[in-house]
Amino acid sequence: MITLCGFAISNYYNVVKMALLEKGAAFTEERVMTGSKDEAVLSCSPLGKIPFIRTPQGAMCESHAILEYVEAAHPGLSLLSADAFAAAKVRELINFIDLHLELVARELYPQAFFGGTVSESAQVRVRKQLEKNIAGFKRLAKFAPYVGGESFTLADCVAYNNLPLVGMATRAIYGEDLLAAGGVDYKPYTRLVGERASAQKVSADRKAATLAMGAG
Repeated sequence: MITLCGFAISNYYNVVKMALLEKGAAFTEERVMTGSKDEAVLSCSPLGKIPFIRTPQGAMCESHAILEYVEAAHPGLSLLSADAFAAAKVRELINFIDLHLELVARELYPQAFFGGTVSESAQVRVRKQLEKNIAGFKRLAKFAPYVGGESFTLADCVAYNNLPLVGMATRAIYGEDLLAAGGVDYKPYTRLVGERASAQKVSADRKAATLAMGAG
């Protein structure tokens, strides 16, 4: 059985959790905070990053690698096409969302979500980069009805857990959702995916963890 390690507020953790739920894979969860220096964590995730998983064969870190493993090793709903080109297009979307949208917007998170500050020069730089990247994403995304087309795939696990963060962070910093301003109408999509049992479980657990952290 897989043990998924991390915490339910993390979008990357929730991407993997959603894929596991969609696949119907048996797994347990272990709360591990990012940046741990514990040797038991570093032996599984050398940089102390989450999520990582423990399996009967050994540990694995990096969310993209974990997604590929989950898809290949567990039967159930197929989240990656058997067609080589179609599967590569899913991976293309995953990489684009993670690297060119979420990772860029992440620089805004300290001020958008955690009470910190982001310099004005950084805000200007991030906005310029995001506007360019969002225009590129608009060319790739289909929302027909899923992010890559007719079928729910691993890219939807990534999009559902990342696009709203980009939207919320940019609204908090710039006063407007740059995805929406760039013509990416993702909210009907997130409502659609949000009706899935996996999304409802991930969202409920994230809300509970957020409340618990606030209470603490």
